[in-house]
This record gives sequence, C-alpha cells and structure tokens, in this order.
Amino acid sequence: MKRSGSKNCLSQRSCLGSREREWLREDPGRGCVYLYGADQGCPDVVLCTVDTSASEICASEGRDCLYVQLNGDLIRKLDPQERPLRMIYTYLADLGFHDAVRIQDEAAHSDLSCMIRFYSEKPTSLEQLDRILLSGVFNVRKGKTQLHKWAERLVVLCGTSLIVSSVKECQTGKMHILPLVGGKVEEVKRRPYCLAFSSAEAQAPTYHVSFDSPSEYLRWHRQATKVMSQRLSTVDLSCQSLEEVPEHLFYSQDLTSLNLRHNFMQAKSPGGVSGLCRFSQLRVLNLSQNRLGEFPIEICDITALTELNMSCNGLTEVPAEICHLVNLQNLNLEGNSLKSLPEDLGCLQQLSSLGLSFNDFSDIPTVYEKLVCVEKLCMAGNSVETLSLHSLKNMPHVKHIDLRMNLLNQVVGNSLEAINHITYFDVRDNALTELDLSCLGSLEQIRCERNQLRVLTLCGFSLRTIYASSNCLTAVSVFLAPALLTLLDLSRNCLTAVPEWLCEAKKLEVLDLSWNLLPELPSRVMSSQSLRKLLLGHNQLKSLPSLVENIPLDTLDVQHNLLSHLPESLFLMALNLRFLNASGNVLESLPSLSNGEDVVSRLQVLYLTNNRLTDQYVPLLTTHSNLRVLHMAYNQLDTFPASKLHKLEMLEELDLSGNRLKSIPSTVSHLKRLHTLLAHSNCISVFPEIFNLPHIQLVDLSCNNLMEIPIPETLPPALHDLDLKGNSELVLNHQLLDIFSHVPILKIDNKPFPNADMAAPTLPWAHGLAEMSGQRNKLCVSSLAVADFAEGLEALYGMFDGDRNEEVPRLLQCTMGDVLLEEMQQSSCDRTFMCHTFLVSHRMMGMAGQKLGSSALLCYIGHGVPDNNGSFSLTVANVGTCKAVLCRNGQALSLSKVFSLEHCLEDMLRIKEQKAIITEDNKVNGVTCCTRMLGCTYLHPWVLPKPHIVTVPLTIQDELLILGNKALWEYVLPAEAVKAIRHLADPLAAAKKLCTLAQSYGCQDNIAALVVCLNIGEDACTCEMHTLSLPNAAGASSVAATKESPDSATPSSSSGIASEFSSEMSVSEVSSEVGSTASDEHAMAGLDFGVIPRTDRRCSLHPIPSASTFQRQPSCATFSSNQSDNGLDSDDDLQGEGIITNGSRVEVEVDIHCSRQHTPEVPAISTFHALEDDGGISVQVLQENSQNYNQPAASSQEKDNATTACSGPGVFMKKHSNGSVVPLEEILNLIEVASVAPKRKTGYFCAPSQVDPDDQLVVPPHLQHEVNEQLCDAEQVLQDRTAGHEEFDTAL
Repeated sequence: MKRSGSKNCLSQRSCLGSREREWLREDPGRGCVYLYGADQGCPDVVLCTVDTSASEICASEGRDCLYVQLNGDLIRKLDPQERPLRMIYTYLADLGFHDAVRIQDEAAHSDLSCMIRFYSEKPTSLEQLDRILLSGVFNVRKGKTQLHKWAERLVVLCGTSLIVSSVKECQTGKMHILPLVGGKVEEVKRRPYCLAFSSAEAQAPTYHVSFDSPSEYLRWHRQATKVMSQRLSTVDLSCQSLEEVPEHLFYSQDLTSLNLRHNFMQAKSPGGVSGLCRFSQLRVLNLSQNRLGEFPIEICDITALTELNMSCNGLTEVPAEICHLVNLQNLNLEGNSLKSLPEDLGCLQQLSSLGLSFNDFSDIPTVYEKLVCVEKLCMAGNSVETLSLHSLKNMPHVKHIDLRMNLLNQVVGNSLEAINHITYFDVRDNALTELDLSCLGSLEQIRCERNQLRVLTLCGFSLRTIYASSNCLTAVSVFLAPALLTLLDLSRNCLTAVPEWLCEAKKLEVLDLSWNLLPELPSRVMSSQSLRKLLLGHNQLKSLPSLVENIPLDTLDVQHNLLSHLPESLFLMALNLRFLNASGNVLESLPSLSNGEDVVSRLQVLYLTNNRLTDQYVPLLTTHSNLRVLHMAYNQLDTFPASKLHKLEMLEELDLSGNRLKSIPSTVSHLKRLHTLLAHSNCISVFPEIFNLPHIQLVDLSCNNLMEIPIPETLPPALHDLDLKGNSELVLNHQLLDIFSHVPILKIDNKPFPNADMAAPTLPWAHGLAEMSGQRNKLCVSSLAVADFAEGLEALYGMFDGDRNEEVPRLLQCTMGDVLLEEMQQSSCDRTFMCHTFLVSHRMMGMAGQKLGSSALLCYIGHGVPDNNGSFSLTVANVGTCKAVLCRNGQALSLSKVFSLEHCLEDMLRIKEQKAIITEDNKVNGVTCCTRMLGCTYLHPWVLPKPHIVTVPLTIQDELLILGNKALWEYVLPAEAVKAIRHLADPLAAAKKLCTLAQSYGCQDNIAALVVCLNIGEDACTCEMHTLSLPNAAGASSVAATKESPDSATPSSSSGIASEFSSEMSVSEVSSEVGSTASDEHAMAGLDFGVIPRTDRRCSLHPIPSASTFQRQPSCATFSSNQSDNGLDSDDDLQGEGIITNGSRVEVEVDIHCSRQHTPEVPAISTFHALEDDGGISVQVLQENSQNYNQPAASSQEKDNATTACSGPGVFMKKHSNGSVVPLEEILNLIEVASVAPKRKTGYFCAPSQVDPDDQLVVPPHLQHEVNEQLCDAEQVLQDRTAGHEEFDTAL
C-alpha cells in the first residue's frame, strides 16, 4: 500500500479500488487527501494517515510544498511538519462530528474541498496578479519626440511606480523609476495599443509603451489609472495570500500607506514584516489578521508611522520598543491575547486612539493614566469583573468608556466623590444587578442593555440619552431633573409605575416604556409639549389620560394593553399624529375627529388589528383623508360601507382579514394608490374589483368562500402575488390559469380529484403555511412541509431563514429532506441522524455556503423509541434564530434554542475566546448575529453548524406545532400565538393569522409561520406490520417516488418527498396538469429477496395480540386497464361507495384483514365471494392512460415460484409505492380481482355500470386460457374454505 519514498502514504489518481478501501477500513486514523493543481482541475487522491506530514506527501508526490485553503478564502503554505489529514479530521470534529469512522467517511467526500482544500501548486488569478504586480517585455520609447527610438525593455508596474529596465541588465540595478501618483496615462493615437506614462514631478521623462494585444493594453491602462488617481501614495495588497511583498514594491520610496491586512506575512524574511522598515516615509501600516503570533520589533523602527493596526494576530505582549514610535496617533491591538501593556507605552504622548477590545485584560491598564491624549477607553470583550470608578478619576482625559461584553458584576464608586469628565458609559451585555452612577455629573449617554439590573441610579444634570432595555428594573432614580434628556428607553423591564422625575424632562422627545407592567400613565407624560414618540405597548393600561391641550405627538404605540377606548380628544389635540398602533387591545369604539371645526387629520398609519370594533365605527375612519396604511384585521366587521371606502383615496395598504365580510366594496377600484389588499379568513364569495388598480402588487383572498373569478381583460401591470388558497369551491378554468400564468407568485389549492379523498390515507396531522415579505422586495424565507415523509406514517417540517439572501434557504429546502432520509438509514438514534443531517447539509452547500448562510429548523415526527410503546415522537433540531413551539394542553412549550449573541451566553463566551470581533450592533465580524447557522463557512470557527436537538414523545394532549422565523417570534410571543390560533381548525387560517398579527404589531421584515395541527389519539395508531422487505438487488430499499414538474424546485423524488413550498408557483405548470393525472408506478422487487420477520411495534392502545388472533391489514393493489377519459359515461349511475374515479384512472378501495399472524400458510384468495366471506376485502385499482396496458400476465413459472416462496414461515407481504402491504398471492392474482371488480354492484365494490367496451378490462387473447385456469382454481379454493369455515372475532 505504500509507495517508495514515502513513509506511510500512497498516491492514487483514480477512484479508490477494493484494496484501498480495505486498507482504509482497517484503521479510522487512515484517510485520503485530495490534492488540486494550480488549474484546480481533477484532483489527485493521496492515501495517508493522520500522522503523515506535509513533507512526506511532498516527497511521495515529487512536490516542493503543499498549500491549504480554508472556506474558499486565502491560500497559505503548509509547514513541513503539519499533517493534512489530521487538519481535516480536526476541522470535522470542530463542526460537530464525533464518531471516528464517520469522520473518516466524511473526509473522503470531494465536496469537502469547498471548506478545506489542499493544493500541490499555489493557484493565482489574473485579477490578483494585477493588484500585486504587472510586468512584461514591450517596446518602449523614452521622451515625446520622434528622435528617440523604440527599444525592447522590461516594464514593471508595482505599487506606485513604473520601472523600466534593460532586458539583460534588469537585475543589475540599472533601472528607470517613474513615480505615478498624480501623473497621467494617455492613449497614443498614432500607434495601436500604446500608452504614454508621465509623472507629476518636474523634469520627469515620459515613457511610451507599446503593448502586444488589446487585453494587455486594457490591463495596464486600468491599473495605472487607479494608481494615478490617488492623492496619496497608497498601496492596497490586502487579502492576497502574501507571505512577502514584491521586491519591486521597495522601489516605491514615496509610499505613505500600505495595507497588508488578511495575509500570511512572514515576520523574519527579507520581503516580510522585517523588511517593511525600508519604507522610510510610511505613515499608515495595516498588518491585521496575519497570524504573526508576536509583535515584530522591526516595526518600531518606522518612526514616521502615525497609524498602526496589529489586530487579530494572536499577540500575547507588546514590546517596550514601541515607545520609539513617537509620532503614533492610532494603535489598534484588538482581537489579540494581551493581558498587560508596557509602561513604556506611556511615552507616546501623541497617541489619541488605543483599541484594546477583545483581549484578556482583567483590569484597566494603568498606562492609560499617562496617555493624556486618549479620550476613549475601548475595552469591550475583555474579562473585567469589577470596575472601580475611583480608578477613572485618575484618567481625567478619558471621556468615553466602552466595557460592553465583559464579565462585569459590580461597579464600585463613592457617590459623594464627583467625577465630571465621563460623558459616555457603555456596559451592555454584562452581569450587573445594580448600577449607581450618580457620581458621574457630566454623563450624557448611558448604555446598560441586557444586564440583570434591578436598580439604576443616575445624575440627570447633563443626561441626554438613556438606554436601559432588557433588564429587570423596578426602579430608576435620577437625581437632579434631567432637563436635557431627549431619549429614554426603559423597555422590557419590570416597572409598575412611571418614574416621577420623568415629568420634569422638558426636552424629552422619545419615550419607550413598552414591555413593562404599567397599570396607568400620568397625564403630565401624555401632555408633554416636547414628546414626539411614545411607545407604551405590552403593558396593563386600561385607559389613557384625556388631553386638554394640543400636543406635538407624532407616533403613539399602545398595542397589547387592556384599552377599551382611546381618549375622545386624541385626534383633536394630537394634530401632528401620523402613526397610531392600538392593536391587541379590547377596543370597542374609536374617537371622533369632528368637533364642529374644520380640522384636517395628518394620520397616515393606523393599526387596529385584534380588537372588538364593529361596522358602526368604520365611518369615523373617513375623516382621516391622508391615511395610507389601514389594518383592521380580526375585528367584528360584517360590512365595510362602499361610500366610506371611496373617501380613503390615499390608501396604499388595506388589511381586513379575519372578519366576517362577505364582500369587498366595489369602490375599492377607486383606490388608485392601493398596492396591498389583505382580506383572508373572511366569508367573501365575490372576487373584488382589483383588476383596474394600476399599482396593486399583493392580493390575499385565501380562506374565503370564493366560487368563481371573472375573466379580466388585462392584469394589473404591477401584480406580483395573488393568494387564492383555502377557497374550497373555487375552480379555475384553463383560460383563467393562462391569464394568471403571468403573475409571478400564484398560490392556489392542489385540488383533489373527484372523490379522491376516500382513497387518501388519514394522517394524524395537517399543516398550513403562510409567508409575507413585508417591506422588503424579496422573500428570504423558505419552508419545507412533508406530511407523508419517507414510506411510513411520518412527517417532516422545516423552516430556513437567510436574512438577506434567498439562495441558501431554497437550497436547503430542496436538499435537507433527502439528507435526513439517508442519515436515518445509517443510524436509528434521533440525535445522531438529526445532527448529521445538519452537518452534511452544511458540507453539501458547496461554494454557495462559503459567503452566505441561513438559520435552519427541522421537525421530524416519527415512531418513538421501543421503550415508548411505539407512539409518535417529535425531534426538533435548529441552528440560528428559527423556533418551534409545541402547544400541549393549551400551554406553549419552546422546543428550540435561539443561537444569537444576545440570547446564547455560552456561544458568546466561546466566540470571545476565539477572538472574533463583535461589532456594536452585536454581529460577528459585522456579518451576522447568529452564532450557529448553516453556511457562512468563512466565519469558521466562530459560527458553527452544530444544531440544538430535543426529542419529546407526542401525547393526546399535543394540539399544535408552530414553526416560525425570527421576525415572527419577535412580535408574537409563543403563549400569545397558541392562544390566538388554538381554536382554529384550519391550519392555513392559523398560519395566516400569526403572520397578520406580527405585521400589525409592527414587523416590516419577512415573516413565515408553519402551523401543524396534531391529532395524536386512537385514530393515530402507530402499529406496524411484523415483516420488513429486504433491499433490492442494488442494495437499496424501494422508495416511493413523487412525480413533480421538471421545473419545480422541489426536493428530490428519490426520498418520496412531496413538500409544500413557499416559493413561486408557475401557473403554466399547473395548467398543463389540469385534466390529467399521474401516479408513480414502481417495479416490484423480485421474490428472491423475500422478507424478514421482526418484532411488532404496537402502540399502547393496541398491544401485541396472541398467536391465535387475527388483525386487519390495510392494503392496496395497483394495476392498469383501458378506460374512458373521464372514467364514467354520461348515462352512468351515481358513483358507488368505495369507487374513486379521477379522469383517467379508477381507484377501488380495498381492505385486507383477518390474516392470521405467525401462521406458516396463507390461503389463496382469488374471487370476490371468497373475499367477502372472510370478512371483506377492498382492493385499490388504479389505471393510467398509457402505462402498463399491454403488459402480459404472470407466467405459470412465476406463479409456481410465488407459491413456493409463500410456503415459508411467516406471512409474506409485498410493500407498494404508497407504503401499504399486501400478501404476495394477492399481487399475483390481481388480474382476476380486476376482472370481477367492475361487475360488482354491492358491498365494498359498488362501481357504476360500464357500458362502453373500452371501459372494461381487456384480457389479451394469448392469456385467456391462463385466466380461465386461475378462475377455476379460485373457485376450488373457495369451496375448500367454505367447508372449513372459522368464526373470527375481528370487528369488521
């Protein structure tokens, strides 16, 4: 297995053979590494062990060195001692894989190279080379006159200089250097592809360079133009995988700014960091993210530096020689592992900015006392536990304190000793329970969100803004009236009363007291002459104080209170009111605007959703002529007067969902600015007149009683989304479907074929999906809903939120179901197959997952573990911010964990330890707030794909399962969601209601809700058959396929998934399927594979019976026959029970029961008389137009083989594509069952008359004799059964 010259590795350029696979299976420490060339074509496969070093692989492959690329980012050279396979295994372990054998298997996947890839040569792109250096041998002429001759010269464009030298003497120092900054590059018209380079310096020569091709000409012209357009001599070589700077760059001695961020610069090499001191005029140097490990002392020799960035380099100490940088003004040391600073740093008297965030400081360095020009103390993300305000007194020059995301649990200070130089104090995301800053007399802004504060004490003399949300505050004390206070945010606390000092804030403009426990609001606050924005939602207010004078209020939010009415003078005294949200109250009336005076309302946005308003208050809305947005969903409206709607001419968005409206007024056609009409969950039977609205974009009429739609002449040009789901009586003809095919998003019901529901299996769950894009132009949320997952009584539901991208959610929507199905075949442990599903999906995203990511939530309903008596269980796994909530006996149980910096302290500490930079908006590296998600592999190891997994057994008390994205749960709490939809029987209407509530409560982002109604009880028995089909000859079990449109973005049919999607549905695809049906026919596995017995799984309601008991076993059989197009002639009688027709096929329900368990023999059943005598049998007969029509019947030899196979022990069954099980002899005798079925008129087989010969089953002439023999044999079996008739106690 080992090649000569290699200690323990083997190169294999083709697929692994049997010997190689056997060698890998012997030890999980073995594996393969894919080596790519510079062209990134087909890789070479190298077999090695975790102990094989890069030098050994190089020796075996004849290479000088190896390179590695992580997550499609930079490419670095491997050290000879590094071990490639161990790097892969460590990477996979960090993702979440734990089993050594599974890690070995995952490492063998070639698509893992999108996350970690090895090269035998370093690949470089043309664009990358252009940024670093341009060079070539061209014809050059010096000077502008024609006297100078053209000569062949080596020309180099590097940094800010053009270097021209002799071809032979290019390395001897005889070079002409032309500075380009501020110069000109001009096209020479007399010569093709020729450029003239001139410098801004006086007396500098001009060089004419003639290029060989237009592509070369354009490259040089583009790069030279960039250089010459700069005002300063700046070179940007960031993100170029550089280990050294180009040698020609050192000729640019006028260089003042050099950006080498995110490279692999070597510390000691001549062209590395140690050589940068050759740039004597360098003032700005960026060496961040270069993995230096230690501070290069050579940098301290560049005394002209004014700005130095050394962040994210793993530095553990700063040398004392840094004091040589006497001109330094900005020093960034963030994202390192520093615990202390040298006292010599205090010599930098010009230093005005020092960044120490995300290091390991446990105290504030005393060197700050010497840095008199530093005004900001930037120490976010360190390990400071106690802050002494007395230590700040020794730093009178410091005005700005940033200690967010530390471990602060105590701030110690003497309130009698004033500290008057601190103006900004930030202690967000700590563990403080009390905070007394009354000694900070000059404090202007305080930020203390997301602590555990119960008491907050401040000095109000200079106070301007207070951010103290998401705490446990019961009291806020401010000494001295805050006369300058303009903004106060005390939301999400435990306040039971408004602080008294608040009434003295004469300049207060924004007040947020939402999410508290306030029972009343002082009238002085409501009547404030400075207040512009007042947020009082989610309190316990029963009334608002009356207004006696005009107020300048612009925005008022009083949602989720106990208000039964609003102040009568609200619209009269708040003339500037433009936004009012009173949703989620018990409003029974609205204030009037008319008082005998001509008053014009400025109200533009009005939310009144989820109240008790009736029709009589609709006329009052017409006084608000400037209204643009009106939400009156889920009230008690029976009508909306047409004359009143006509007066709202400025209306752009109208939501009347969840009422009792029977129609939308015809005057809606006069609202020429209307772009959104939401009227779902009403009783509307007449389609509204919206086709002549020029700006209409979204129309939602789902869950109504629509029966028909008038055919429009033309569609509105802006119509983008039309939702007609949930209208059971609505049928769209071909003409309408053709017209609606131009609507990008059309949502209609998949209408069942006539009486097809009689053949459909009853599932103990049903789902409904609703999505709204909000104020954004695109929907970045996708959902997965599979009610009949795999082949059994199982279900799969999922939700994927891409935040700002729609590509990754759709990709996960189409692939995660198949991945889960494959993982379930490998492991029966729910935690294992769920975890691996997420990790494998993360890998399979490929290049799409390098820069983009998505939150993901999967809910799998399957059979419980054996010790759970075979009942259903629910397994939930998630990453990111999507959540699943289970309603159990009316109570909301959260089954997911939100992985964000604000909600997951464990992950936040992990990310801090890994030295990621968390920006002030709480995002990892400024990209995402999620700490775990699928995709965004370039944020590894900070953002991981490992999911949170929980499994709960489902009981009869479980009513609902709600899946929602981040935006839904931010505005609708789980308890409120359960209460709002628990009484609704239609899951679609329930999902629609949740989205409507969230939107009316203020959400403007993408919203998605997936509601699953559960009915886990006697009807949801999970008993299984006691046999299991063996795999087919290919080694894989037969899986039911789902027929899908080739253009639809559905999951692969290989998994049997037929999911419901949130994305657009092409009407052209729908119309092409109207009038025709298709069913998937699956080839039967050969009888040679047979079945294997296994232990029965029975639920607690149906224990395992004894050997003498008979059980019913439902089944179906599928065959083809020649029938008329519609299945019935015009003169046929009414369709009988048990017969299901759908155009081109007939479905006859069959129920096979009374099969004796554990019996070695199964009697043959061939005629319907015998079947009915044994207690009744139903057979499902399916017919395709063209499939399986002329197939010959089974031969005698096949029948003999089948009889032999059935004589073995156990009851041998055959599984069909729909998951049902039927005895093998039933399959073999389908032809006589089919021949009798159309003739029966009573009992289970009650089919209409078949007068058309084409509608009857045609037996080919060459099989007629064989059919007659089978019928005779069946009659003989019937006589034998009648003679030995037994009585069964099975209920029929």
